[in-house]
Amino acid sequence: MRYHIIAFFTGFLLDMMLGDPYFLPHPVRLLGSLIKKTETSFRENHFREVSLRNGGSRQGGKKKSGKAQNTDPEQKQQKRNPEKELRLGIWLVVIVTFAAPAAAALVLLPAYLLHPWIGAAAEAIMTYQILAAKSLKVESMKVYRCLKSSDPEGARMAVSMIVGRDTKCLDEEGIARAAIETVAENTSDGVIAPMLYTAVGGPVLGFWYKAVNTLDSMVGYKNEKYFYFGRAAARLDDGANYIPARISAYLMILAAYIGGKQFSGKGALTVYRRDRRKHASPNSAQTESVCAGALGIRLAGDASYFGKVVKKPYIGDALGKVEFEDIRSVNRLMYLTAWLGEILCLLFMVSMEILAGS
Repeated sequence: MRYHIIAFFTGFLLDMMLGDPYFLPHPVRLLGSLIKKTETSFRENHFREVSLRNGGSRQGGKKKSGKAQNTDPEQKQQKRNPEKELRLGIWLVVIVTFAAPAAAALVLLPAYLLHPWIGAAAEAIMTYQILAAKSLKVESMKVYRCLKSSDPEGARMAVSMIVGRDTKCLDEEGIARAAIETVAENTSDGVIAPMLYTAVGGPVLGFWYKAVNTLDSMVGYKNEKYFYFGRAAARLDDGANYIPARISAYLMILAAYIGGKQFSGKGALTVYRRDRRKHASPNSAQTESVCAGALGIRLAGDASYFGKVVKKPYIGDALGKVEFEDIRSVNRLMYLTAWLGEILCLLFMVSMEILAGS
């Protein structure tokens, strides 16, 4: 346990200082590649079977894996075989969530067998790769710098790299809001949740969570393409984040209280209690509502995804206009929350060490 504690804290410090250097290979990119290749293989085989069953050709089946040519929704549903897509989506989840922790274990166990300090070094690097606080700040601050220098096109491009919504229609306030919402939501998904899983089960459990989260970010959409295929990934992500999202919210509320006059702790708690359920996801509005209350701004509202406007309720109160300086503020709030989460995890691990020793 003591080596786990040392590695855990070292990995956290490495993430805070270094972030995600682009020139280094990252396990999440490998996860993304595995998901994409497995999905492509499943879809090609699935649509080939559908095409042959309907008297089509192999080429016709492949075409349907992109934009379906049939405009009759009912006929399209029959040809796609939703039950088969659901099963394939489950198999995708099984394969990826087994492969990620298995790969972590295959690296970690031999390292610890060689020497405890070699194992601790490997664990520290893996913990560093699991967390994403610095990279989240770096990417969102690109949006901030573009807005500050009056470059809305550059800001749209920068924010499109960290959000799933359409960004071409966003004005400068909408761009800033999108960046703020992403930092707020990913304070849980990218920082506190993986931190909690890694504290409890080391990088093996930490990479299991990263696999779940990456699956959801790639296939967990409710659009036509992923409505059935991505359902298992989306449901698993909801379950895996249910407790961490709520822990993240309370840590962020505490951060707002101790963060100085820049934040309103009372506002964070008030808006959280009122608006934490104003999202289709059971988890996303947890930290978004805290952030909105802490900064005294209004987040969420209608957004466009894949060319379709999705109606969403507002979160928070428009006590002030959303400005690009709020991006800096939400990053500071995220960092304070991350440190509180790290302290909480260290206290938990030290307590387990003491109990194990007694």
